[in-house]
Amino acid sequence: MMEYLAQIILLLAVAITVVVTFQRLHIPTSLGYLLVGLVLGPYTMGPAVSMPGLEVFAEFGIVFLLFTIGLNFSLPQLHALRHQVLGLGTGQVVFTTLLVGIIVWIIGLPVAAAFVIGAVFAQSSTTIIASLLAEQDEENSQHGRLGLAMSVFQDVTAVPFLVIIPILGMSVSAYVLAGSLGWALAKAVLAFALVFYVGRWLLRPLFHLVSKRRSMEMFTLAVLLVALLAAWTTNSLGLSLAFGGFLAGMMLGETEFRHQVESSIRPFRDVLLGLFFIGIGMRFNPAILPVLHWAALGAFLILAIKTLTVAAMVRGIGTDAQVAWRTGLMLSVGGEFGLALIAIALDSGVINMQLGQIAITSVLLSMIAGAVLIRFNGTIAAWLVKVPPTETSVIPELLDTPERQVVIGGYGRVGHTLAVLLHASGIPFVAFDTDPKRVAQGRANGHLVSYGDISDPGLLTSVHVERASLVVITVDKSAAALDAISYLCRTCPQVPVIARAQDLETCTRLLDAGAMHAYPETIEASLRLGAMTLQMLHVPSYDIDQIIQEVRDWGYKSVSEDERSKF
Repeated sequence: MMEYLAQIILLLAVAITVVVTFQRLHIPTSLGYLLVGLVLGPYTMGPAVSMPGLEVFAEFGIVFLLFTIGLNFSLPQLHALRHQVLGLGTGQVVFTTLLVGIIVWIIGLPVAAAFVIGAVFAQSSTTIIASLLAEQDEENSQHGRLGLAMSVFQDVTAVPFLVIIPILGMSVSAYVLAGSLGWALAKAVLAFALVFYVGRWLLRPLFHLVSKRRSMEMFTLAVLLVALLAAWTTNSLGLSLAFGGFLAGMMLGETEFRHQVESSIRPFRDVLLGLFFIGIGMRFNPAILPVLHWAALGAFLILAIKTLTVAAMVRGIGTDAQVAWRTGLMLSVGGEFGLALIAIALDSGVINMQLGQIAITSVLLSMIAGAVLIRFNGTIAAWLVKVPPTETSVIPELLDTPERQVVIGGYGRVGHTLAVLLHASGIPFVAFDTDPKRVAQGRANGHLVSYGDISDPGLLTSVHVERASLVVITVDKSAAALDAISYLCRTCPQVPVIARAQDLETCTRLLDAGAMHAYPETIEASLRLGAMTLQMLHVPSYDIDQIIQEVRDWGYKSVSEDERSKF
């Protein structure tokens, strides 16, 4: 292991330098990782990084990415999108494969090689699409959700190609081909059934059991176990690891643990995705420069045909023109599964090495150019349909949370009372608690309560707390409340925060941390008792309200002095 330590340090140092620079320049970080791979790859001058197992770890980045996507595409949501996703997803793959295949066949490629190139170019990178949409805060927009669903379906359609392409290198009958394809689809159905039924029976009880321990470490280990076990199951059936991760995410997406699961998996996903993009960058071989024009033409073919095909299909179902173009631009990017299909075609002898290198470079160039198109998809779509760019800001529709909602941290006595008041007032809210019994009780009450630690920055990010109209912290632990308030005031100061405190000292600390208001329970109870006393003594209500408010505005100065006088 020690012989690889220098390479690990070099990899981390270059990655941090490049990615930080790209972030400062507002360039997608995925392109930064691609550049790191190119710089440290075996085909360029300078130091090279070569470690066994690097690609294996990188592949788990895709697993965790698809797992995260699955959390946001539960079965009810996919059922609602079934007509769009199935029809559009199938049509896009079929039409792109046929169009590209016919074009390269006319150029002079054999039928089998033309089919492979068409299948490769039909794939889109769910990895790039999802990561860029998350960076741009567009994953819950109409075009974002539609494009992600279609790209995930593309990953599923790669399964038949994994069967067909090796057979193209052999002389087999159509009967054998059909049988192999049918068996692959049957295994996909079996994998779905296994994950679905086992998940329904075991996942919720498992996470209830783990969450009772109140240990984030145990919770994270449980998340990793479920994701990797599902990936192993599908891989054992001859399917992709990522497909299993997606299915497991779908099952957990229907539970109250969804947001905390996403928060727990995010650090592993982001680091391993970085390794994945680095591995992709290492595949670029500058020796292809003499035929680079063919690779550039191939990249243009990928971007143009998929953009036009997807935009036309989405527009054909009655979707707004801007949404159609934005979806098409999103899916124009080449895909990592396309690179996998090229590798299989090379091993099977369906395409030669020169054509394979041109295809790989075409996909890589389309990934780079496609990332730029995704980054500016709103501006480009506005220009294409002649709408001023200022109007594009109103396009993204939040399908999950159409209204700004209140976020409640803690569903104990105070949090429950607050939830009842908000529910009765028709104000949307979401509450989080680390006690699974409270979560279950809240859901039984008809309230949107999920398992999660309000002081976890990952959890707050996953629920887009920056869009909240108000955050109310009611947890018992003052340390958790302070951490949550400090993070909120640092990252989204526009969101007001109020908090419950156990005593005056905690109240002062919460206010110093950035809370707009903090109310000590014991003192508030005294103030309410005092207000009732004054009311029974026939003091006017206006005077009572003024007296009480003055005490609060002074930061409980009068009560504080009274407390100090006892010592």
